[in-house]
Amino acid sequence: MTRVERLVERLAERELDGLLITGLPNVRWLTGFTGSNAAAVCYREGPRRFLTDFRYLTQSAEEVADGWETEIGIDLLELAVQRLPAGKLGFDDAQMPVKQHERLRDLVPDEVELVAAGGLVEELRAIKEPEEIDRIRAAARLADRALEEVLGRGLAGRAERDVAIDLEFTMRRMGAQAASFPPIVASADHGALPHAQPREAEIPEGTLVVVDWGAQLDGYASDCTRTFATGELDPRDREVYELVRHAQEDALEALRPGPTGREVDAIAREIIDAAGHAEHFGHGLGHGVGLEVHEGPRLSRQGETALAAGMVVTVEPGVYVPGAVGVRIEDLVAITEDGHEVLNGLTKDLQTIA
Repeated sequence: MTRVERLVERLAERELDGLLITGLPNVRWLTGFTGSNAAAVCYREGPRRFLTDFRYLTQSAEEVADGWETEIGIDLLELAVQRLPAGKLGFDDAQMPVKQHERLRDLVPDEVELVAAGGLVEELRAIKEPEEIDRIRAAARLADRALEEVLGRGLAGRAERDVAIDLEFTMRRMGAQAASFPPIVASADHGALPHAQPREAEIPEGTLVVVDWGAQLDGYASDCTRTFATGELDPRDREVYELVRHAQEDALEALRPGPTGREVDAIAREIIDAAGHAEHFGHGLGHGVGLEVHEGPRLSRQGETALAAGMVVTVEPGVYVPGAVGVRIEDLVAITEDGHEVLNGLTKDLQTIA
């Protein structure tokens, strides 16, 4: 089925007549439009309307898929409520701001009932089509090549910020539209901050460096983390590295259709907890990746969604000892009918970068 047909099927299951789509990633997934201001209205029966403003008149004509009627206006909410048939109209309560929802409620005619339907499109997006996985794989491989080039210029003696800027620029030069997110480069005890900001501080010798990076290519994101050494390590640091690697690889082996995100998360968490680092692994094991670098499903203690073929997720346990050391190892993985495929390719053997 087409994406619209899959959405219409979900609308029937939810007993909704139509859906107002306002989140830009959802609009892009359904229509193909890549601009920065758009919405869509999709009914089970009747027209499928794509809404944008004058700036995107030409771009929408080039990008929007067949079957959508393009309408141009200034206020997209006011445009959306025109020509609404009577019935139940779903809207994305998970993304729509409260003020926008209040205004929508005031604008819709009395014969239209607004129904919260957050996550409906995201649930469809979680199962990637083969072409989507190809794009994510290409983004991951570009990111791998970029990091390999940057590592060739060394780590020790360079500022964390210099390495992060170098990595982002190298990905762009290789063809990425952008970095999936600002790269994280964190050395020594700064690596104990899971989302550390790269500093002007020089990376010392004989320590660990966490590098978390990704590329945006053809609209799709990649996400990967590796931790490197810059010389002879304290035995404690090497022990933490091997612990995280063990937890990551065991959790990775469990990826296949069937287990829930919570069950996979528990595999890595039990290994880290047993080593005495329960309080040093406070985030979830992973998350989905696609048009957005963070999307469903979640691999965490709250992850109740069962993995299914076509999902793309990260597996990224970490141990963060405040004031001492941080290690994270992350792969980007596609769930297949009979197991999984790791989409990135850099080794997880501890590498020393001069």
